[in-house]
Amino acid sequence: MLRVAAIDFLNPAPLMWDFEHAPLAAELAERYVLHYTQPSQCAAELLAGRADLGLIPIAALTPELAIVPGCTIASLDEVRSIQLILKAPHTLSTVRTVAADTASRSSLAYAEILFRKFANNSPAFHPASADPVVMLRQADAAILIGDPALLALERREQIEAEVGPCQWLDLAREWRTRTNLPWVAAVWAVRPEALSAKGMTAAQLIEDLEASRNHGLLHIEDLVEQWTPRIALRPAVIRHYLSHNIHYVLNTDCTEAIKLFRRYAAESNILPPLPELRFL
Repeated sequence: MLRVAAIDFLNPAPLMWDFEHAPLAAELAERYVLHYTQPSQCAAELLAGRADLGLIPIAALTPELAIVPGCTIASLDEVRSIQLILKAPHTLSTVRTVAADTASRSSLAYAEILFRKFANNSPAFHPASADPVVMLRQADAAILIGDPALLALERREQIEAEVGPCQWLDLAREWRTRTNLPWVAAVWAVRPEALSAKGMTAAQLIEDLEASRNHGLLHIEDLVEQWTPRIALRPAVIRHYLSHNIHYVLNTDCTEAIKLFRRYAAESNILPPLPELRFL
């Protein structure tokens, strides 16, 4: 079976629908074996050969890995789940220290591009647990990623009551404003040699992943019901997030956004160059 490194966050939930729900979960279990980890670890497992397929940050793409066409985790404007919080009176050009949740390598790289390329600033990034109050007491700014960012937005008044006024920047919107392209977080990537070794065709893999996404998008209300007990967010917030904040189709604009992101990251010495994107 194809070994899959997946992410147990809210935003990939529609992509994983068929893998986790009847009637197709049993059939897919004959072709795939899943385990869940952090986004930043999916690529490490893929590159180390501990996984064959992974939902990985675009910052972790390498020439050895092939992007599986069709699916992505992206946003066309505001994503909400990636927040850069600046303590007053700081601006992007005056921040010197950033406490960073390290759950996603791509999100950190987007933040570094925002500072270096667009604000001509190079603050120091320090790894930190995703507690916004503690983070903002220790640094000029904080980056929250995934579910902790969504939860922090719900507690915004309480957080500012403890640390003082803050400016909340949505990294997807900041990227979109400056590039007129979608913000892309992650894609399915595969070690191509693993497919033949497991007796699977590229067409089968693409079909399975796209069908799972399509079925997931038809079951948003079921996902809202399932996730409401798991995360301290109102059902309306979860519904809007899955329906409007996240974009799940890897289209031409998303591909161009990945290319531009990797070029900016290489120019700023944030990530190694990736001259060409490799597609399955």
